[in-house]
Amino acid sequence: MELITGAEILVRCLKEEGVECMFGYPGGAVLHIYDALYA
Repeated sequence: MELITGAEILVRCLKEEGVECMFGYPGGAVLHIYDALYA
């Protein structure tokens, strides 16, 4: 079984839904999501 983070799950779901552009705000709570987006 592959272990992945919640941020990686979110990014995979966004890709599956065809999301091309995403807006957010900087801060510690979302840094893991930004890391997963650019991995």
